[in-house]
Amino acid sequence: MKTSFSSRCVVAVGCVLFSGSFVSTVYAQGCLAAHTSSTIQSCITSGGVNEGAGDGMSFLHKHPLTMEVDWRSFSSFRHFSGEKENFARAAAGLDIENHQNIYSISLDMQVTPRWSVNAFVPVLQGTRDQKYAPVGKFDIAGIGDMIVGVQGWVLKPPAENGGNIAFSLGLKLPTGLNNGMGTAKLANGMVQKVVADQSLQPGDGTWGFTVGAQAYKQTYFHTVGYFQGSWLFNPEDTNGVPTFRASKLEAVMSATDQYLFRAGLSRHVPRVHGLAASFGGRMEGIPVRDAFGKSDGFRRPGYIISIEPAVQYQHHHDMISLTAPWAIQRNRRASVTDLASGTHGDAAFADYAIILSASHTF
Repeated sequence: MKTSFSSRCVVAVGCVLFSGSFVSTVYAQGCLAAHTSSTIQSCITSGGVNEGAGDGMSFLHKHPLTMEVDWRSFSSFRHFSGEKENFARAAAGLDIENHQNIYSISLDMQVTPRWSVNAFVPVLQGTRDQKYAPVGKFDIAGIGDMIVGVQGWVLKPPAENGGNIAFSLGLKLPTGLNNGMGTAKLANGMVQKVVADQSLQPGDGTWGFTVGAQAYKQTYFHTVGYFQGSWLFNPEDTNGVPTFRASKLEAVMSATDQYLFRAGLSRHVPRVHGLAASFGGRMEGIPVRDAFGKSDGFRRPGYIISIEPAVQYQHHHDMISLTAPWAIQRNRRASVTDLASGTHGDAAFADYAIILSASHTF
């Protein structure tokens, strides 16, 4: 099926925006420790969205490998318990500031027009200004938990009806640094190395698996509607890494599930060849209880709902995109240990994140 470049570019934006492999990145913007990520298969390797390709499948047979590099940056400083912001922390000088740069490299190999295999490697560098015991400034960097996966489209691309649905499955490997340490001052005045906060750990170091889906549909006025969803399942209860927390119930870190849902509309920019824009909504977070296994140990469950504008430019084999999710609702939910002890902890959230992605099809 022949398609215009503008239509193909719209499909690409609707399906990918800033990802290049198998279930979209799940990084809660703040102290919600959602750094183990999954990725989502891009339409660029399955729908024939490359400039000058003619029939997309013909292009894929000649260029089946796509590599993408992503960078995400945000600073979290607003503390919430439930949906209520905790202004007392800032007034008392106890607000925690987290800044994180998250990098990822993904590879996608198109095996057939419908099936692809992929791999995802995340890297995190983060700093945390801890103003209560253990007091200190932590700087942690390391590789997160890698994911390898497969995705299949329900219809053979390019779909004649202007829409398609894909499902994906991945295996999360325990490759991530989960016990990074920093120098801190304890409550008794001693200075020593302690395990950094859970939000700074690049991975959780446990086995898991991801399930994802994405869909797109050509609508009116050359606009494409898109949906994307993914869930990372971590069946293990805890990862055995100690925390600095006083409560015995929170003495070790929990191995948490993570989720992401996105939906919106995208369209090419008239008279600007290769440029497209999109606008949608996004929800990401950590559940109170995992779908499988227990949910003991320390975790900060909650979610962020954001509006998500994005722009994307494609030229021949290369694509670059800029996405800026802006939070409109933040909720730090009570964890299993909170409910057991009758408390409700808080978490720091960011106002927005900047996500920059670049990909090349070989």
